[in-house]
Amino acid sequence: MHQGINQKGFTLIELMIVVAVIGVLAAVALPQYQKYIGKSEAASALATLSGLRTNIEAYTLEQGSFPDTETTPALKTRLGFPNAIIEAIEAEAGVSSAGNIILSFDQVPNASPSVSNYKLALARNAQGGWACISTATEESGVLPKGCQYSESVSVTVPE
Repeated sequence: MHQGINQKGFTLIELMIVVAVIGVLAAVALPQYQKYIGKSEAASALATLSGLRTNIEAYTLEQGSFPDTETTPALKTRLGFPNAIIEAIEAEAGVSSAGNIILSFDQVPNASPSVSNYKLALARNAQGGWACISTATEESGVLPKGCQYSESVSVTVPE
């Protein structure tokens, strides 16, 4: 007589199916998570730059011109800017009260690969209005809300 064997645990095929399902989920979720991290880093950078506008406005009112770290590198420290991540504060040529605060993600320590090639800038026009511009495209998924794409974040300030 042959008695039935009580099986305990999982068979090899069941374990392989579980591993395959987890692999598919990871393949879909990982790129989305990296895009999410990049978008949150870009939003954080915009918040950092926005917090520095007050210092720029105060300097512009006191000195009568937009600060320019190209001509005065010590201005970053004086204005309270984190040197490691702010690439430049540039005045627009011929317009004393206009310029850009530029943040380059390749200078941000441990930046997500999804943002590492982009730049973000707050641009001040001569009338005192501010606009956010970035080299990140909408298709990249990391362009912060309220920012517009630009091939360059040079000192050409949008009106």
